[in-house]
Amino acid sequence: MASGGTEQAAADRHWHLQLEEFFSSAGPLRRIIPSYLPRAAQVEMAEAIAEAIESRRHLIAEAGTGTGKTFAYLVPAILSGKKVLISTGTRNLQDQLFNKDLPQIREALAVPFSAAVLKGRSNYLCLYRLDNAMHANRGFSRQDAAALAKIHAWSKRTRNGDIAEVSDVPEASPVWFQATSTLDNCLGQDCPDFSRCLLLKARRKAQESEIVVVNHHLLCADWSIRETGFGELLPNAEVVVVDEAHQLADTASNFLGVTVSAKQLQDLCRDTELEFYKDAADMPALRSACEDLQKEVKDFRLLFGVDVRKGDWRELAHNPKIKAGLDSLTEQLQALVAALKPASVRSKGLESCYKRGQNLAATLQAIVEDDSGKWIRWYETYKQSFSLNRAPLDIASEFQNFMQQNQATWIFTSATLSVAQDFSHFANSLGIVDAHSRSWESPFDYAAQSLFYHPRNLPMPSEPNYVQAVVEVAIPVLEASGGRAFFLFTSHRALQEAAQLLEQRTGHTLLVQGSRPKSLLLAEFKRHGNAVLLGTASFWEGVDVRGEALSCVIIDKLPFASPSDPVLQARLEAMRRQGRNPFFEQQLPSAVITLKQGVGRLIRDVRDRGVLLVCDPRLLKRSYGRVFLDSLPAMRRTRDIEDVQEFFAGRRS
Repeated sequence: MASGGTEQAAADRHWHLQLEEFFSSAGPLRRIIPSYLPRAAQVEMAEAIAEAIESRRHLIAEAGTGTGKTFAYLVPAILSGKKVLISTGTRNLQDQLFNKDLPQIREALAVPFSAAVLKGRSNYLCLYRLDNAMHANRGFSRQDAAALAKIHAWSKRTRNGDIAEVSDVPEASPVWFQATSTLDNCLGQDCPDFSRCLLLKARRKAQESEIVVVNHHLLCADWSIRETGFGELLPNAEVVVVDEAHQLADTASNFLGVTVSAKQLQDLCRDTELEFYKDAADMPALRSACEDLQKEVKDFRLLFGVDVRKGDWRELAHNPKIKAGLDSLTEQLQALVAALKPASVRSKGLESCYKRGQNLAATLQAIVEDDSGKWIRWYETYKQSFSLNRAPLDIASEFQNFMQQNQATWIFTSATLSVAQDFSHFANSLGIVDAHSRSWESPFDYAAQSLFYHPRNLPMPSEPNYVQAVVEVAIPVLEASGGRAFFLFTSHRALQEAAQLLEQRTGHTLLVQGSRPKSLLLAEFKRHGNAVLLGTASFWEGVDVRGEALSCVIIDKLPFASPSDPVLQARLEAMRRQGRNPFFEQQLPSAVITLKQGVGRLIRDVRDRGVLLVCDPRLLKRSYGRVFLDSLPAMRRTRDIEDVQEFFAGRRS
């Protein structure tokens, strides 16, 4: 035993010296990145992750903004020599990790390792579907035809097939549907281009690599066993690092559920029509069935009215018109499946459409007829579309089983995992047991770099004049800051109302979410240098604006999730039935983590200075307000606008 303990101590000292040297002011990282500054918290976090990997013990690691958590987990993961799977929140973060962070560490470490990035199948060119589109007997608009021509030219020279390489065809362009595949329409080994499949090439490279960078959607797709073929990766992983781990529970819930959407049905019809013109033009009933289903999809959407909304399934069951429309939609889908059956022997494409139709019909039946009480059912409508959905009430036990089946060491990390230094909400949401929890505060000097302003005499958020009152207290702050602000809202309605009021009251450039794509709004915000950006959920996290362009963050109210959300309602009711307190176990901690994300937009660099304005009076008038305050950085606080004005004037009060 003594010998084993001595060996472990020696190994720990080796890790410590190696990591301390790497992250030191004279270390290899500083030589590669001249602006790099050593941070004690970064070294401590790297050592904790190294120890977790060595001892095969799960770790929940919260690292405040500026800690340098990406390098803190990458370096020990690479040095471990193990097969490592890294999951990030978005594809943009994947690209940053693979194209920027990993090459820098490779150069600094001078240790050979192989790495690959793997995205979902819709991110890769499908040669078969592109060829189908180029030879389709149907017209495309001039714009779509030009985009297809660009994609076709790129297809001749690409090595990876990642559609992000095509900068002059936006990823959101609907024409990409013609050049990529989904799990539903992929022909798999029956595809005539299977030997040249770019997705298969990416997966093979990932299987052979020591470090694989995926995203949460792909990680959960493997878990739910819906992304066939990718499941070969996770069982081989010895270490799984989940970055931006606070997002994982929501992503997992979506993947464990099922959906039938207008887009899925319309895509099925479009693909069937393409195959019809190629191989079944003598079967007019097939085309008619497609046209009938497409019309039924549009008619069903119209039954909900023009509003965009999200509602409980019981609303459908109690609405005779919508219930009848759902019956008609089901019948037309079944009619298309019946028409596809005799055509399915004509080609692999038609056979694939037939199987998709069968799966959609079975999924729709499962959603409509479920009364087990184990699932949440709801509908959502969009401008021209809809979705019918079913998700599990609780994912914790499922995820717990998933972790136990894969004998890997799991590292969960984010800047926002705890609530007042308590990690139980995050751990319970995923059923994580037997894990160490560690937290490192941000190295930024919040007391010197920031000011937290909470104004007096604001009405409660439930009062009708609340948004107007928020704008009134925000205007003198915006005057003092010279614009340069994020104005964050918890609802689109409040955002639009505030935008109208601000247009009449301020001369600053207003950039309003929804007026153009998020990336363009951010670029314009940085370019202006003194604009005011009004945003909702997508601007509360994952946005990094350094320097004076962002010197103020205004938050309209504490970000509690809407109690009218049918998914949240069902989960809260299930907790009540179990004798639990849904407010303190779910609603409050979720709101705290969201607020921490919003506040995290303010200080992104050691040179940043800024003011945080939180308007909601419940922060001090409700006992739970203390939980929010205890979870935020140690900022200097004030209730006087004069202190804000002095802060921006460069004087200390």
